[in-house]
Amino acid sequence: MMPSTEDVWLCSIYLGDTGCGLPERGSRLPYHPTSEKENPCTMADKVFKKTSGSSQLTLYLGKRDYVDHVDVVDPVEGVLKIDPSELGDRKVWIQLACAFRYGREDLDVIGLSFRKDIWIQHIQLYPDAGHKPTLTEMHDTLLKKAGEQGHAFTFNIPTNLPCSVTLQPGPDDKGKACGVDFEVKAYLAKSADDPDEKIDKKDTCRLVIRKIQFAPDNTGSGQKAELCKSFMMSDKPVLLEAMLDKEIYYHGDPIPVTVKVKNETNKVVKKIKVTVDQTTDVVLYSADKYTKNVLCEEFGETVEANANFEKTLSITPLLSNNKEKRGLALDGRLKDEDTNLASTTIIRGGMDKEMLGILVSYKIKVNLMVSGGGLLGGLTASDVTVELPLTLMHPKPKD
Repeated sequence: MMPSTEDVWLCSIYLGDTGCGLPERGSRLPYHPTSEKENPCTMADKVFKKTSGSSQLTLYLGKRDYVDHVDVVDPVEGVLKIDPSELGDRKVWIQLACAFRYGREDLDVIGLSFRKDIWIQHIQLYPDAGHKPTLTEMHDTLLKKAGEQGHAFTFNIPTNLPCSVTLQPGPDDKGKACGVDFEVKAYLAKSADDPDEKIDKKDTCRLVIRKIQFAPDNTGSGQKAELCKSFMMSDKPVLLEAMLDKEIYYHGDPIPVTVKVKNETNKVVKKIKVTVDQTTDVVLYSADKYTKNVLCEEFGETVEANANFEKTLSITPLLSNNKEKRGLALDGRLKDEDTNLASTTIIRGGMDKEMLGILVSYKIKVNLMVSGGGLLGGLTASDVTVELPLTLMHPKPKD
């Protein structure tokens, strides 16, 4: 059965004009919203449940956020309740897939595929094929919910897979979000992945989960950049220096940028502009790379001719100020809840960039808007700009 056009949306990723649909609707259980100031991964005190249209399968998960600890990722522990009364010659499968979605699923029928599986694993749960995970406290809780027909399963997510990233949809877009997502899916089929076998939608149930990463405990010192620039009609330069006080900043926290100016010219620095740009590099299927501004603030600080200046300027890039920017990279979204700007992609040594699907990075630009001096006035006006790399992440939750 093909999904309707209400459930999916064609997404084109070209130089920032990326159309993306809203996340899949239909989950009956609410999910606690997150924001830049909230931690996105707390151990759920509820059970997430999804039942197939035929009522033969019911999927249970105890949480939907799974943390990448660099050397290992939280295992996906769940339970599937199975009613075997009308299975016939079909088997019951559970799968975990990491996929990159960049288009509409119903176009597959004309030979166009806009979803690429980065990694997928299938487990046969019924009839029993030998999958016997070590039962954990999470399994025990879910098995009590499922009853006698519950079957436990565990997936181990490889560490080289990307974290969940959603590309922000436009105001009128509908359907599934573009980006990298993880999905647990249970279904009835004769084989795990026979492309010629048609699987009825009523015989499936699925839950989207997120793979996320926290900032490491030990972080280095902040970045520093400086530039010495000379101007026409002036024999001395302007020296601009900008620095950050630490390597990593948390979503929603103010970012102090220390700016030092040594103005040895006859020109006046009229004001200082600070911007933050997000660069999204789609590496999986093409070489698309685009940059979107997520913060632009002007500070009315002036530096007179032959004067010095030093001040710390505070900025806070937030998704709430960028809600209308289509194609902006966000941390993975489960439903329609608030999320935050995407965390910086951390690339470990030996990782295949193409496996990451979408790479996200940030940079801060500090710009001095310098007026022209002397007889030529505005004709000799110029700007002085330096750039600093910025790492945005979530803090590790307290135990």
